[in-house]
Amino acid sequence: MTTTAAAPAAETAVAPLRLGTSIEVWPPVVLAPMAGITNAPFRSLCREQSGGKGLFVSEMITTRALVERDHKTMRLIRFDASEQPRSIQLYGVDPAIVGRAARMIADEGLADHIDLNFGCPVPKVTRRGGGSALPYKRNLLQRILREAVAGAQGMPVTMKMRKGIDDDHMTYLDAGRIGAEEGVSAIALHGRTAIQHYSGTADWSAIARLREAVPAHVPVLGNGDIWSADDAVRMVRETGCDGVVVGRGCLGRPWLFKELVSVFEGETQYARPDFSYVARVMYRHAQLLGEWIGDEKHGVVDFRKHVAWYTKGFSVGSELRRALALASSLDELAEHLAAVDQDQRWPESADGPRGRTSGANRVVLPEGWLDDPYDCAVPSADAELDTSGG
Repeated sequence: MTTTAAAPAAETAVAPLRLGTSIEVWPPVVLAPMAGITNAPFRSLCREQSGGKGLFVSEMITTRALVERDHKTMRLIRFDASEQPRSIQLYGVDPAIVGRAARMIADEGLADHIDLNFGCPVPKVTRRGGGSALPYKRNLLQRILREAVAGAQGMPVTMKMRKGIDDDHMTYLDAGRIGAEEGVSAIALHGRTAIQHYSGTADWSAIARLREAVPAHVPVLGNGDIWSADDAVRMVRETGCDGVVVGRGCLGRPWLFKELVSVFEGETQYARPDFSYVARVMYRHAQLLGEWIGDEKHGVVDFRKHVAWYTKGFSVGSELRRALALASSLDELAEHLAAVDQDQRWPESADGPRGRTSGANRVVLPEGWLDDPYDCAVPSADAELDTSGG
């Protein structure tokens, strides 16, 4: 780290995030679950950067796959010994199955915290009534939350959601009220609708409205467009939320959690990495993936999708960038990384949006889904047959 950036003043007092009676998170910063990204190696890397501070949630786990002990799912819920507290995000549409999954986690000590996904906008989830489609069915949402909280047996249960399906079908205020009534320990809101996916700008004012609508003892976390430590402080200041959930902003930047710790702890400046630091983190990330998968080559291949995010803004060159994205061994990756100018300072062009930004023309929903917002029928029997990670 060779350059520094001025840290924003945290004008609003921020308290630790308390989830139930068993978990206190400082600073109140949470890694958002991202399919294919927030596996154990990436969580470990982010935790290393933060000095063990914050909360780092697993990839989304399908409840039916969990209760049926699907091999891939059981592998995805393995936590490193250093991960405390252990946090699992569940996706489900059947209250009974969600309840069984929560009870299984509690009875077998598989995690310390359960987060429920009501925010995923991808078609393969919403077409089955899951993710960001589900809160439209108020009574079904209530049943799922009730079963999850009961099954968890005192373990903290939180929920993550979006504003609604689209501007004509907003759900977040009703969903927040229901969540508070059913005993969730915190509510996270992504300030976009499902139809937006990741396009446009997150509506932080909705986070403020949710904070006003939900009882003060239930923490509200804000999510959406946190690309820097400054954004996190600004969100807390502007919305009054109790903490932040960081997703795409940390893609190729696990050290963002180090910067977030700095600003929430009142430091006046924090370091920005030069390329030599970035290269070391890239190698470490690929190495961790290989150890987790059990095969170096497969670990490096899995790492390839991260290369563009890590190298964004740096002068790498198209041929060398391509070579990095095609590396098949740690030695090959190290060789290509060494060929990049190691003294490059952090480029301003590397800040700002990253990851997916496109929107959807429509949200794919089950037939007749919007006919009755209070219909409590469970979606079709195949709604949870996919394995985890959707």
